[in-house]
Amino acid sequence: MADLAPPYPIIFRGLIQRRVIPFFGAGASLGQITGGVAWDKETASRPPTAGDLTHHLAKQAVFPEAEQRDLAKVAQYYDAVAAGRYALHRELHEIFTCDYPLADIHVFLAEIEAPLLIVTTNYDDLIECAFRARGKPFDVVVYTTHSEHADSVLWWPHNQEPRYVTPNEFVDINLDTTTVIYKMHGSVDHQDEFRDSYVITEDDYIEFLTRVATKTAIPVVFAEPFQMRHFLFLGYGLGDWNFRVVLNKLERDWPRRRGIRSWAIQLCPSVLERQFWQQRGVEIYDMTIQEFVRNLREQGR
Repeated sequence: MADLAPPYPIIFRGLIQRRVIPFFGAGASLGQITGGVAWDKETASRPPTAGDLTHHLAKQAVFPEAEQRDLAKVAQYYDAVAAGRYALHRELHEIFTCDYPLADIHVFLAEIEAPLLIVTTNYDDLIECAFRARGKPFDVVVYTTHSEHADSVLWWPHNQEPRYVTPNEFVDINLDTTTVIYKMHGSVDHQDEFRDSYVITEDDYIEFLTRVATKTAIPVVFAEPFQMRHFLFLGYGLGDWNFRVVLNKLERDWPRRRGIRSWAIQLCPSVLERQFWQQRGVEIYDMTIQEFVRNLREQGR
């Protein structure tokens, strides 16, 4: 039997009624990739994939080629052996402050009038750029890797200065009226590179998962929507092992109400990936994000 199509009207209506949370993985920011064209920092017209970034950092640090399969391991080597944390942050800042074009999904979400809760594990700020281009206000909440703020997140309310707040006591955002972008693995900051945060090394992931366990990584104000809303996963694959761990933790700490289905958009998922999503009540659809957005525009209304 041919693969079933996503329930476009249900997803579209869920977005405008604030009942769907988009989750952005690395593949969501890429737009249309031209086959056979290798990513290069100096000429790049899109953000790097995890593989691109792994190869780039490994080349800079002269990391053994046979071990170039794990971004966290390569970044750990870059940090601990080759150049240090500041050099790693500086390199990432240069990469993610480039003027990359918006992908269709960024533009589409920014066109929705209803306030959204968006979660991303990407370092780029393309979602923010899309909302600014539409003149739409939004708040940003960023997981920070700075040791002096290890029990806090960076909250940047619209039209205000950013400040660090404790997730367990953070209840000041009104999700009914405000679009919120939660940057789960940190973010580049165009205005101040010293506010950059990147969960990228092995040590970073260990610290992040520790903070998830102690409830100092994810604001408690997100608990109810995480339990009650549908998830729309965009650009994730089985290789995102760290995200799988986070999902498992969220399922234990904030169990979702029975009967709430979610969806994942992924091109050419493997059998294991299909099983992974299905075990979590997630229907997976084999297509590009560009195709999904196009159909959502045409069939969702």
